Amino acid sequence: MHERILIIDFGSQYTQLIARRVREHQVFSEVVPPQKALAAAQKEGLKGILLSGGPASAYAEGAPTLPREILQLGVPVLGICYGMQWMCEALGGKVVPGESREYGFTPLHIDEHGPLFDGVAAETVVWMSHGDRVETLPPGFRNLAHSSDCPGGAIGHEEHKFYALQFHPEVGHTQEGERMLENFLRSICGCRGDWTPRDLAEELVERVRQQVGEDGEIVLGLSGGVDSSVVGAICQQAIGHRCHAIFVDNGLLRAGERDLVEQAFRQHFDLDLTVIDAADRFLDKLSGVGDPEKKRKIIGYEFVEIFREQAKRFQQAHFLGQGTLYPDVIESVAAHGGPTAVIKSHHNVGGLPEDLEMELVEPLRLLFKDEVRELGRVLGLPEAMVARQPFPGPGLAVRCVGECTPERIALLREADRVVREEFEARDEHLGVWQYFAVLTGACSVGVMGDQRTYEEACAIRAVQSNDGMTADWVYPSRECLQAISTRIINASPGINRVVLDITSKPPGTIEWE
Repeated sequence: MHERILIIDFGSQYTQLIARRVREHQVFSEVVPPQKALAAAQKEGLKGILLSGGPASAYAEGAPTLPREILQLGVPVLGICYGMQWMCEALGGKVVPGESREYGFTPLHIDEHGPLFDGVAAETVVWMSHGDRVETLPPGFRNLAHSSDCPGGAIGHEEHKFYALQFHPEVGHTQEGERMLENFLRSICGCRGDWTPRDLAEELVERVRQQVGEDGEIVLGLSGGVDSSVVGAICQQAIGHRCHAIFVDNGLLRAGERDLVEQAFRQHFDLDLTVIDAADRFLDKLSGVGDPEKKRKIIGYEFVEIFREQAKRFQQAHFLGQGTLYPDVIESVAAHGGPTAVIKSHHNVGGLPEDLEMELVEPLRLLFKDEVRELGRVLGLPEAMVARQPFPGPGLAVRCVGECTPERIALLREADRVVREEFEARDEHLGVWQYFAVLTGACSVGVMGDQRTYEEACAIRAVQSNDGMTADWVYPSRECLQAISTRIINASPGINRVVLDITSKPPGTIEWE
């Protein structure tokens, strides 16, 4: 039984980021929606509770709420943003619309350090994202920190070990957020830190073994990326040759991807592997389709149909293995049954058919990419496989704005090859999360060989991220950009303009569709 921190999801896009921060301190965390919170809190090992942010107003009709008993369990509680406001309303305080909203980097002044702010500078910078504020504190609470527009930037009731922050300590933009969370876990909750990636690997292997049973077989959707490769390693340790890997060439792969994946997989895995050439099948289904949600769902459906067809080759293949990660889940559906908003349907989550007829095996469903990479290392995967830049399951379809014709995909594939080659030739890919080309669907007038052209614009997208939930754009060198632009325009009839995407996430997403 590990020490356990319960995180209650009020609908924030960054709830699982809180879980990740907790795990970084080797403390096991569990995320649940409000309706399951009390039952989860009453299990053994609970050391503390974190209340997430969310889009609602605590005083509004229909806003997410919790049983008051959550605050009567005798464990420390930390409320974040909406979690702070719900706590105040539940304990007799009052929340009102703010006279002005705070969003983004905000100076915070610490009024009382105490255990929560031990070691934090008297003035620090935090990330605010709120329009409401606490007007009246609950009995026994004191203001611990303030900003210019928010007198209750942080509050606390030290006797009950109840604390609340109007800002978000879980995001990297809060300069000393990690220290604050560590103080809560170690000093206030008394966590020692008894949960490691090795523990996680062993637990996931055992969980898959228990789920599949002694005779069950898994059809594993293999993309060749780190996510499905780690799932392959888990399944290999759990059930051995009863895992059947299926790699589908959907016609939307990068240049050289199929050969690279097949070679790497056969070299490092001892699993049954089948390669399916389905390029014509996918591109035919995508013909005439420009809407990104429809494209994702068509691709997801066709993948599953192929997996179901392949499963018929095996007597007990009633399970479908996928490398689904938490960012896929939280953007596609309300992951924990809570009020999280849907951003886009990932092909392996929101794109799945209702009549799947196979039980999903998704051991990475609540993990971030960096956690998966560390798992891969623990499981013995080579660094070249673990460190590969992410490539979306729908492939080039989500980088080709509009219809995915064979001609446009071929055009994009060549442009993407150029981007990757030029980044890597200069070692400018090192430390970069993703770097790729996008066919924008926007046409513009150009002049080539003294003649007018009217062709598409290609965008260069490069970002740095730790987990895929937030990202900052990367500025390549002028030499790299110039080489990319010249090569793409000279070698790609149909593209006459190259632009650089300098949008962070949020407000954008990493992929264009």
